[in-house]
Amino acid sequence: MKTLFASFLLATTALVATAADAPTVSGKWKIHISIAGREADANCTLNQTGEDLTGVCEGPNGTFNLAGKVADKKINWSYKTSFEAGTITLHYRGAINSPTSISGFVNVEEFGVDGEFTATQAS
Repeated sequence: MKTLFASFLLATTALVATAADAPTVSGKWKIHISIAGREADANCTLNQTGEDLTGVCEGPNGTFNLAGKVADKKINWSYKTSFEAGTITLHYRGAINSPTSISGFVNVEEFGVDGEFTATQAS
């Protein structure tokens, strides 16, 4: 019985430690993207609930809603925005480097072009 209790205690402690190590990205972020020689910045508010990510970003082409996922130290999200004469979809996929830094790649679905992004938590 003591062995069973000890095993349960160790398993529970491991789960709590894993949950405590899981990153959270809720808050305000400054996003910088570079795609095909074009640079752009956006100010975003991210809301994380478990692995689900939602939020709102304001950039040079207006305000848009985003949706995505956070798992371990990986993050991805997408949103539609206006560009020149139409609408484009941006897909972000990256890594949470620290509680204040995210970086990765961004893809413009309609043009099939990739770029890079960095995000820093705003104070």
